[in-house]
Amino acid sequence: MEVLQLGDRFGRVATDLRVSLTDKCNLRCTYCMPAEGLDWLPDEKMLTDDELVRLIGVGVERLGIQEIRFTGGEPLVRRGIVDIIGRVREIGPDADLSMTTNALGLARSAQALADAGLDRVNVSLDTVRADTFKTITRRDRVDDVIAGLAAAEAAGLGPVKVNAVLMRGVNDDQAPELLRWCLDRGYELRFIEQMPLDAQHGWQRDGMVTADEIFARLATGFALTPAKEPRGSAPAELFLVDGGPGTVGVIASVTRPFCGDCDRVRLTADGQVRNCLFARDESDLRLALRSGAADDEIARRWVAAVAGKLPGHGIDDPGFLQPDRPMSAIGG
Repeated sequence: MEVLQLGDRFGRVATDLRVSLTDKCNLRCTYCMPAEGLDWLPDEKMLTDDELVRLIGVGVERLGIQEIRFTGGEPLVRRGIVDIIGRVREIGPDADLSMTTNALGLARSAQALADAGLDRVNVSLDTVRADTFKTITRRDRVDDVIAGLAAAEAAGLGPVKVNAVLMRGVNDDQAPELLRWCLDRGYELRFIEQMPLDAQHGWQRDGMVTADEIFARLATGFALTPAKEPRGSAPAELFLVDGGPGTVGVIASVTRPFCGDCDRVRLTADGQVRNCLFARDESDLRLALRSGAADDEIARRWVAAVAGKLPGHGIDDPGFLQPDRPMSAIGG
């Protein structure tokens, strides 16, 4: 079997596949969607479990995919997720399998996910204060997230990483507190600049807490020094905290873009390939699947989709347009 590369004309090769299992979520984070939620994808447009596993199989066996990150929406609301992960593990016994989750259902599923073959989790958590959590997510569930983190650690889904977004006037004063909380528990914290991917299209650059501001806030309680290991294609700049061994990362997608080293490609829950998180165009693999296309044809379409990847996300370009789909429908 010939293995093709998911390469583009700038020399980048995609080996990291982000797979959205659903656009639905059980939180209503203010920077992601309105309180009433969104118009979810109809069931008939969603990839079935068999279709999903088949496409991932094409990616692993024919296109050189080495890492698979399951995302959403919230991936744990997808029925059959444990079975999906087990089937993907059989296809790629050496693949790196991870998940980004809000952890609401993780306390009851962490061990089953680990047993199925999941390697690790990234948990979205912007604050450990109950009142702030409720303000951000519109749900009073911070204790469930904390329990999910503990369950992930106990199940061996590590290193457990925590992703946090700081919002001006909401939780931007809590960065040192959140870092200390994670260090005390052995979790690896990553701060992420808020990106223009909200359903309301209300993102404003001057309202975003930048990487420089994040560093300034952390400096009030910690000494940060750059980590020695090479960053490679990882999105986070990594720093030792007070000399180590604890670390903290900052993902500055907006102010310090790392597009030149990007190795990611995305598959949405309705079977669309996106070669960039901020892409305006998609390539439909669901239609090819349901029209009877063979795996070789699907692989060729996928290669063509990635070949047209732009050099960068273009947020700084005067003509930048936010993607029509919000983050919950794209998958991070």
